[in-house]
Amino acid sequence: MPSNPGTGIVTIPSNNSVNETVQKLEELLQAKGIKLFALVDHSGEAERAGLHMLPTKLLIFGSPKGGTPVMVAAPSIAIDLPLKILVSQDAAGKVWVSYNSLAYLQARHDVPADLVQNLAAVEVLAVQAAT
Repeated sequence: MPSNPGTGIVTIPSNNSVNETVQKLEELLQAKGIKLFALVDHSGEAERAGLHMLPTKLLIFGSPKGGTPVMVAAPSIAIDLPLKILVSQDAAGKVWVSYNSLAYLQARHDVPADLVQNLAAVEVLAVQAAT
C-alpha cells in the first residue's frame, strides 16, 4: 500500500504492529503536548458488529494553537482538521501508516504557505511512530 500522490495520501511502512504503532503515536502526542481528540478502532467496531476487518485504527489529533490560524486563513480546511493518522494492516500482515500530505492540504484549501508548517507535525509523528 505505498503512497499514491494522486490521492494526496502519504503511506509509509511501519516496523511495528498496529497496536504498537498506535501506542507510539499516543506517547508522541502526549510528549509533544498535542491533544488526541479521538481514537477510532474501526476493526474493533467491525468485530462488535459481527464483521471481520483487518486491524485498522484512526487517530484524530491536533493543537488549537496550530490549527486555528490555518482555519481562520482557509476556513474550508476545517473539514480536514483535526489532523488524522490511519494505522492499518494489510492481508500480508504488513502495517502501514497513512496521512494527508501537506501539499494536498495546502492545494485543496489554498492554505497560505507561511501557515503550512502548522500542520507539519503529522509527517514527523507518522515517521517516528513507524520506526
